[in-house]
Amino acid sequence: MNPEFQSDEVTQRQLWFRPLLGLALLLTVTPIIAETTINGRHSLVLENESARLIVDLAGGSISDFHLNNHGLNPLQWESKGGKTEARPMGHFLCLDRWGAPSDEERKNGMPFHGEAARVDWQVLLEPRSNENKFEAEMAAALPLAGLKVKRRIELLPHSPCFVVREEVTNLNKLGRLYNMVQHPTIGPPFLDESTLVDANAGRGFMQSSPLPNPEEPAVRWPEALKKGRPVDIRRLTDDHDPNVVSYTINEDYGWATASSPNRGLLIGYIWRKSEYPWFNVWRHVENGKPSARGLEFGTTGLHQPFPILVAKGRIFDTPIYEYLDAGATASKTYACFLFRVPNDYKGVGRLSYDGQRLVLHERESGPDHDLRMDVGQLFR
Repeated sequence: MNPEFQSDEVTQRQLWFRPLLGLALLLTVTPIIAETTINGRHSLVLENESARLIVDLAGGSISDFHLNNHGLNPLQWESKGGKTEARPMGHFLCLDRWGAPSDEERKNGMPFHGEAARVDWQVLLEPRSNENKFEAEMAAALPLAGLKVKRRIELLPHSPCFVVREEVTNLNKLGRLYNMVQHPTIGPPFLDESTLVDANAGRGFMQSSPLPNPEEPAVRWPEALKKGRPVDIRRLTDDHDPNVVSYTINEDYGWATASSPNRGLLIGYIWRKSEYPWFNVWRHVENGKPSARGLEFGTTGLHQPFPILVAKGRIFDTPIYEYLDAGATASKTYACFLFRVPNDYKGVGRLSYDGQRLVLHERESGPDHDLRMDVGQLFR
């Protein structure tokens, strides 16, 4: 995939609602923003007092998530294509597969990474305020896969954090195999040689290793191998080899962060291991400079067509595909958040979540360096 980069500029009117609660005047940013056009593309916007979130409806990608007082969008990346064409941008969804179709499937029109980022999404529920959250709903039909995906996005009222719950329904008369991988992609200027990627990943393997046993030799996060020599993939400089490395998640919650000390910003994700047991790292360099990093988490860690996945079955005793019966629905949830960070930030050594608060513990630092955010119950 050859990425291009584009800076989004949004100009639109916003309506603000200022409620009085008791004797105290509370200023609450409640923009009434629905569907709009951004850079000529059909989009949906959610905004609170801390952050703005933009969903590109031609492909369903989360194309922008930035702090209102910072302005930098870490998800500033897009694949090549026509100005209004449905195509992957920023954080996109890989469904019904991750990677290439089989030769016959490709002849029948199945795209790389499935159809979800190549079809138009329909808004089911315009952005609204509900129980102190800003929420919206959208859906897409995947005609070749015979699947329907419905997405609810909730932007927390006061924090730069949103929660996504996606439901996938099998519309076929027979059950079928499928995979679902979230593909957040960071790009410049947030991404540079100083950007640090951290995660609670475990054992892993290089996608470039030969079949049928690509997990031999195994590596452990954040290490990978290039021609048998160790590579620390927390940073990306002028060489993206190994290009894609996949790791298992061993804790109840998986998490990944990318922090840019030079830009004073961090973006992170948290999800349930039971729903997304794999963390996949894609790295891309152009003209000797970092141009894209995929912080991908999902149901598979093997970037191959379904016949190869079925033959392999599991890697590190972890499934590499899922089954969805006829008419059945599977639901999965993740959350994304932003933090300001100092210019000497060392990255995240550990993340903790107690059902109410996220705490990011800086590497080689004490509690006074922790980043904290009240987020409530993210997973229900």
